Amino acid sequence: MVTSKESRETTIHVDDGLSAIEYCYEAGWTDGLPVIPPTMKLVDAMLDTVGIDPLAVIGEHVTTRRSCTAHAAAVNAVMAGCLPAHFPIVIAALKAMSKTDFNYHGSTASTGGSSHLIVVSGPIADEIGMNATGNLFGSGNRANAAIGRTIRLIHLNVFHMQPNVTDKSTQGNPGKYSLCVAERSDRNPWPLLHEEFGYPDDSIVVVFAAGGFHNVENHFAATPEQALLTMSDSMSCLDSLTHGQSVVVLSPETAEIVAADASWTKSKVQNFLFANAYRENAALERIGRPTDTEEDRSHYKFSDDALKEGLTERYHRGLNAEDILLFVGGGDAGAHSAFLPSWSRGRNSIMQSEVILRAKKG
Repeated sequence: MVTSKESRETTIHVDDGLSAIEYCYEAGWTDGLPVIPPTMKLVDAMLDTVGIDPLAVIGEHVTTRRSCTAHAAAVNAVMAGCLPAHFPIVIAALKAMSKTDFNYHGSTASTGGSSHLIVVSGPIADEIGMNATGNLFGSGNRANAAIGRTIRLIHLNVFHMQPNVTDKSTQGNPGKYSLCVAERSDRNPWPLLHEEFGYPDDSIVVVFAAGGFHNVENHFAATPEQALLTMSDSMSCLDSLTHGQSVVVLSPETAEIVAADASWTKSKVQNFLFANAYRENAALERIGRPTDTEEDRSHYKFSDDALKEGLTERYHRGLNAEDILLFVGGGDAGAHSAFLPSWSRGRNSIMQSEVILRAKKG
């Protein structure tokens, strides 16, 4: 017995599990991979975890006036392979993405191929066994994969963002299948994101409409400057240089090099990256890109007035250090860090955060 997305009362009877999976394919409910048939029992178990009215709206595309109820989210969470303990993160991510400045509809419909990154920070990551270490952005962890996949299935099944129909991505992005990670806490020399955002006793999600993934490596860096200049160079590459925001994920090995000098606080790192993530205007002109206007330059914010020298000749990634979300993640060995640029050519989507509700006990 499979329950439909639209109504808790509508049921579909199939002969066996395989037939139910095939029915989901025929109904167009999958992302191309098999899904778990959403039986009423499994969907109700998901909803019971959060204690929310099944008809409560928890996510919406304001542009298309399509909304996602808790019940619809639970159906898609079941299909994606979530356990009930994962569902509070799904709820929080949808609420965060539905905030106006995130531009939820635009980031799912654009030709740019946005992937919706979910970063989980706080005790819930360990409680449900999320991966924050090796193969962080890869496969192999149920919670990471299923939570991220739920968001994709909701895009398809609730918001009707169908490839080549309403999702106009030119080449797509593998992160559209799933892009959910946890912040690593045991090798992090700086305050964790949930502490930085003002929730020291809670867990949070941060959501970001990301463009293509950049692997950033320098196995020869021995100083903070060497490691961070490598990152800022990647952040300023011409293909993704905009005033949009950035996500920087330092590997534990790189974070250890940077933080070996205690004066390199998180804020100092962010300011250093912003100050050095730029290209000369002449480089933009050579490829036909427009340079800054006077108004654009007026929005730049530097931690040191001396860094304003040459401002009129440069185009920076982002507008200030606060545009960089910085955290630690990945395996113990290897100077492999990551930079994820914003999806849009400007500031069309701003990252958002949301506190994760505590799951009901029993």
